[in-house]
Amino acid sequence: MRSVQTADILVIGAGPAGAAVAMRAARGGAKVVVFDKAPYGRDKVCGDGLTPRAIAALHDLDIDLDGAHRIEGLRMIANKTERELDWPSGTRFPDHGAVWPRKRLDAALIDGAIEAGAEVRWESEALPVLDGHRVIGVEVGEEQWRAPLVVLAAGAPGAAARRLGAERVQDEPFGLAIRTYAESPRHADDMLEACLTLEDAEGTPVPGYGWMFPAGDGTVNIGVGALSTMKGFKKLNLNTLLESYHSLVRDSWSLGPYLERPRAWRLPMSAQLRHGPGWVAIGDAAGLVNPMNGEGIDYGLESGIIAADFFLEDPATAPDRYDVAVAERFDGFLATGRRFSFLIGHPWILRSGLRLAVGTDALANITLQVMGNLVDGATPGAAGRVFRATERVLATADPLLRRSRAAA
Repeated sequence: MRSVQTADILVIGAGPAGAAVAMRAARGGAKVVVFDKAPYGRDKVCGDGLTPRAIAALHDLDIDLDGAHRIEGLRMIANKTERELDWPSGTRFPDHGAVWPRKRLDAALIDGAIEAGAEVRWESEALPVLDGHRVIGVEVGEEQWRAPLVVLAAGAPGAAARRLGAERVQDEPFGLAIRTYAESPRHADDMLEACLTLEDAEGTPVPGYGWMFPAGDGTVNIGVGALSTMKGFKKLNLNTLLESYHSLVRDSWSLGPYLERPRAWRLPMSAQLRHGPGWVAIGDAAGLVNPMNGEGIDYGLESGIIAADFFLEDPATAPDRYDVAVAERFDGFLATGRRFSFLIGHPWILRSGLRLAVGTDALANITLQVMGNLVDGATPGAAGRVFRATERVLATADPLLRRSRAAA
């Protein structure tokens, strides 16, 4: 008979979201155990950009950002139009972002969780254990663990998500991205650069963007991403798209050869469930990814903090309260982004939309806030008004948007 070990919170996944919930809960006195399939120091494929929203969450977790390269704003390029805008000041978020390669970011976060008292079990695949509909713990090989709360923080859906019914909603959009690194004399630039006008091999506009994210360490992160709503998505070759984008930026960034083979990943943008009796899903595992930019680190950090805080207040009500809080903070914006992605899957709408997105300073500033994850249900000012009006219109048009989506 196998012995059963106990804790207060069991976390599946040691990425930013898992580390955030572990750190916050351990600091509050909870006994936390984190399980991750990978060894310590693994490199998670990512764009490495941190929005001002992510910086705010890292400050909330008391993470030292000395290892990150500070970013002052975003340079948006659409055809021949280029606009360079600073992150907005005077909001509830800092006026700067950062680029911090995930290997170093993840290490800083999980080291902080360990310092707070969390235990981390590397190279250990944990799967939820259910008693009826309630999650009562996890199984890790021959080990059994029990806890009042299990947190799914394993990123894109896998075996653990399938066991909980937390897989992606099949009819909703998702994204694909690919990135690599190259040396560049512009590695210390203080602007992220996003090219919003990409085309596939047939010349079809791609709803997505190409990025140059300077890391401040002699290298830049170069990559491209695309939404599944585009015409011809099933035939899209990410390596070809990356090479096409590379040819556009190679000279202006004086890029050296790729430092590693380009690596691709999937961006989940929905989840069938994100909570239930005895468990919650956070970050990418909960589908908390901005459909307009593929960014989810900030949402992962915030959702981890929310889950930990509610658990420390009342473990019994934490899953339900967590779901309500996440819905209030994120669901409106993310649902609007998914609906908008159906629109820009049509090439002619995408072309017209991009002309508007950077056509004036006012509209470009709204685009900046959307691309920076700075918009949600509480956003004041013009961006908030435009978002709420768009939310109402697209919610009404949702059935039509789905019926008329571009052929993948």
